Amino acid sequence: MKPQLNLYKAKGFSRGRPLWIEALWLLMQAIFVSSRIPGSALRRFLLKLFGADIGRGVIIKPGLRVKFPWKLTIGDYSWIGEDVWIDNLAHVEIGSHCCISQAAYLCTGSHDWSKPAFDLLIKPIKINNGAWIAAKAVVGPGVIVGEGAVLSLGSIASKNLDPWGIYQGNPAKYIRKRVISATST
Repeated sequence: MKPQLNLYKAKGFSRGRPLWIEALWLLMQAIFVSSRIPGSALRRFLLKLFGADIGRGVIIKPGLRVKFPWKLTIGDYSWIGEDVWIDNLAHVEIGSHCCISQAAYLCTGSHDWSKPAFDLLIKPIKINNGAWIAAKAVVGPGVIVGEGAVLSLGSIASKNLDPWGIYQGNPAKYIRKRVISATST
């Protein structure tokens, strides 16, 4: 059998809001959220206005893209870097004190390559407290990033990352334990 993309249907998928709200979000995102205008306050305000649950002290840098803000939770004092793309067909939860670095990609959707209609597969992503997703790293559908875990520069996580582990590569492999010293300089 060959792929038959004309048979594709997003079975069981809900956008979560009416299309007019999604269209309004896309407009606001293009003008304000993804723009190069400095400052986090307006980005936080608009994300909250469209249903995101954003904690205290969250820093959101320019260039952020969010598919559905109403499917996004960000805990207290987390940082979202420049050009991060949160492609959240399913819920994305980012814990407190997390860092999602420049151009990281959080992807909750994929397709079933074994089906002729290329059926949609969606699974949530959870990034636990204190984790760091480094620049240009990718977190795939259904991945749980353990507390304090690090996904290194350009690495791809398609499976869960254990707490306090440092992971690198494609696919991401455990390198060593993350140890944080008692003092900062």
